[in-house]
Amino acid sequence: MGVRDRLLLAVLTTVAVALITMTVVFNLVLTTSLTSDVDKRLQRMALDESGTITILSNGQVSLPRPTGDIKEWGSQIWVFVNGYTMSAPSVDPEVADAAKALDGGPAQFADVAEHDVRLYAIPLHNQGTRIGTIVTGLSMAPFTRTQNLTLLATVAFTAVLLIIVGFAGSWVLNAAFRPVVRMTAEAEAWSTEDLDRRFEMGKPHDEVTQLAHTLDAMLDRLSASLRREQRFSAEVSHQLRTPVAKIKTEAELALRREREPVYYQEALGSVLHSADQMARTVEALLAAAQEEGSLARGRADVWQVLADVVTSIGVLAEENCVEVRVQPPARNLRVGVEGDIAVQIIQPVVENACRFARAEVLLGAARNGKEVYFLVEDDGPGVGEEEKERIFEPGVRGSAAQGERNAARGAGLGLSLARRLARAASGDVEVRSGAIGARFVVRLPSG
Repeated sequence: MGVRDRLLLAVLTTVAVALITMTVVFNLVLTTSLTSDVDKRLQRMALDESGTITILSNGQVSLPRPTGDIKEWGSQIWVFVNGYTMSAPSVDPEVADAAKALDGGPAQFADVAEHDVRLYAIPLHNQGTRIGTIVTGLSMAPFTRTQNLTLLATVAFTAVLLIIVGFAGSWVLNAAFRPVVRMTAEAEAWSTEDLDRRFEMGKPHDEVTQLAHTLDAMLDRLSASLRREQRFSAEVSHQLRTPVAKIKTEAELALRREREPVYYQEALGSVLHSADQMARTVEALLAAAQEEGSLARGRADVWQVLADVVTSIGVLAEENCVEVRVQPPARNLRVGVEGDIAVQIIQPVVENACRFARAEVLLGAARNGKEVYFLVEDDGPGVGEEEKERIFEPGVRGSAAQGERNAARGAGLGLSLARRLARAASGDVEVRSGAIGARFVVRLPSG
């Protein structure tokens, strides 16, 4: 049984208990009220009758003859004096016997259930001495009929009202839970590719829309977290491609033929260097993944940073037949981040230049106030004015990558990673207009 059915059952149960209680109380009050009216009428009849009785000087009693038939709507009166029946209506013997049984007793009420008659008896006195009893009777048939009709009507009203409440409650609950059913169906249909789909129930105005708004906010957070995870995986794959290629190349060359031990030592040293580079790459990416903070500060020699970058992209430059030249920076020029971090920031920019350069990539560095500018220039097709910001978006490749020659070059992640790492280190990456090709500027704090 679902929540909707349980709520409907709870509503019906509550309404049923309330209606049944009201019905019982109402009929009890009605019965008490009718009985009280009958008793007052019987008492008034007895008092009125006692006022019509005349007691003569010789002790004889003079009274009018009661009329009417108790079996119908009328009322009846008995007068008993000194044990004798002075006046009595023509009624069923059982009713007459019940009235006679009240003679001599105190003021009291009595019911003759078989004939639906109620009796009332009061003593009759003369000069302080009891001489008899007056008994009045009244048919309860009209009152009983009223009680039965009222009970039937209230029971029917309760049943009809329960049916109405059931249909109305079902309709209201269906309307209230319809958004929940829609949300459930939508959530079941969504896949891991539907990161941007939301329930979109509008501005919160009740509990259901507030729930949808809260879930949408949670989905935003989950979507952002999943995107960061996907981006991190893509960036790790992108950044490890070069050191893995170097390790593979060194291993293939070492195994191609028998060599001197010194060569193997050099090859193992190169493999070790590439493995260290991979470890530093992963550490840098993990540090950058903490977007709320900044990359750890440090100091590094700019010349050594440029030399490490050239070494790391050597295989890629050779594959693309590109010469990478370095303009020596000023002596003792230092950058205010760890050397490995600086290499991870600059390397994607240089790799991008190597992929699109025709023959040459030029690296340089200079200080500008409190920042160090790393310049990366190539003699490729350049970057269009309308693309200067778009190429830094993850997965976006510029128009230079659309040609047949460059169609398979790059995945559109390097520049995005470089800018994110640079900004995490309180710097930035920009592209500027160059005389020929593209001119990228990597700004990092000076040391």
